[in-house]
Amino acid sequence: MAGKKKPEYVNLEYIESMSGGDESIMRELVDVFIEQVPEFIREMQELHEKQDWTNLGMLAHKAKSSIAIMGMDDLAVMLKEFELDAKEAKSPEKYPAYIERFINETTHAVEELKSIFEKPKQ
Repeated sequence: MAGKKKPEYVNLEYIESMSGGDESIMRELVDVFIEQVPEFIREMQELHEKQDWTNLGMLAHKAKSSIAIMGMDDLAVMLKEFELDAKEAKSPEKYPAYIERFINETTHAVEELKSIFEKPKQ
């Protein structure tokens, strides 16, 4: 991990402090995040298509926790707004933009994390 440029989408300070700097624990947290992202995206798109705003709000809340752990604070703030709007079925015209931003930023974050945590060639 040393010598890599500063990540643009993620801030690993939180998981570094949470794991005591143990790279195997950090890698495990990152692997869980990488697995969750496609599930969050698929579910967000399905719930939006069904106009199931309550569950979409609950999913935004759930995703916010994972996003916050990866230090994606701006996206976490947006997800909080998304959560509150969706739970009240308020401003549904904003939801596609929320989802698009989530997809864009998490996709970049996953690529960034994969490059940071790629196993060194033996």
